Amino acid sequence: MRSKSEMINMLIHFARNDERIRLVTLEGSLTNKNIVGDSFQDYDISYFVTDMDSFKENDSWLDIFGKRIMMQKPEDMVLFPPELGNWFSYLILFEDENKVDLTLIPINEVEDYFSTSDGLVEVLLDKDSLIKNPVIPSDQKYWIKEPTAREFDDCCNEFWMVSTYVVKGLARGEILFAIDHLHEIARPNLLRMMSWKIGSECGFTFSLGKNDKFINHYLPEDDWEALLSTYNQNSTQNMWKALFTCYDLFRKYSKEVAEALSFTYPEYDAAITKYTLGHRDRNLGPVDQG
Repeated sequence: MRSKSEMINMLIHFARNDERIRLVTLEGSLTNKNIVGDSFQDYDISYFVTDMDSFKENDSWLDIFGKRIMMQKPEDMVLFPPELGNWFSYLILFEDENKVDLTLIPINEVEDYFSTSDGLVEVLLDKDSLIKNPVIPSDQKYWIKEPTAREFDDCCNEFWMVSTYVVKGLARGEILFAIDHLHEIARPNLLRMMSWKIGSECGFTFSLGKNDKFINHYLPEDDWEALLSTYNQNSTQNMWKALFTCYDLFRKYSKEVAEALSFTYPEYDAAITKYTLGHRDRNLGPVDQG
């Protein structure tokens, strides 16, 4: 596997010798000093170019970067509509297992690029001195954000209301409906509440990573194991268990956030829990939750 320095030097060297490429940036985790690097990190590279069409008409120019196992061009797909406007990207997995996500951007969109950046950007090459001020990568946009009282209430409201959709799906025997609502809406709000609790204890000056991937570093072991258990959704019985475990965790963390930040915990928890127990017992019969 080629090293990070080999990959970066190769990508810069190509750009330096191609007059169409005027500016090169690196984005993502490779610019983040708070992330421990490993061999799975992508090289998120942007080439700012004067002639998009000359690159897009033929993919052979990519061969110089190495033998490809697979490549995807999202902006050239029909099933999944493009999302990058005038930009064009190549997601490439190479034979040596390095992965490059290379994006072509029209040179006249430099200002738009930096104005919408998430902050994790490093300038690798600037042939025309387009960047006037130093660019220092920062993950600040991903830091845990301290909630307002309204945001706290909205999170509680969404969690408990959407939980009733999980109940409906399980009561009807529509387990995929129930799974989607738990996984896509209810649990993410549990994770949000957990992150607020962590922030209230440790400060709102750091990130838990994409998909909350570092949250286990801050949770008690019992709570981490309980959270993981809610991903066991392969039967109706396990779904009921997952839902009630989410209830227990959400109740615990939201009450702790409410106490730490002087918010009011909503009373409808008790009513929704009673509602859920009634439908669970009619669906499965009384179950020992211990």
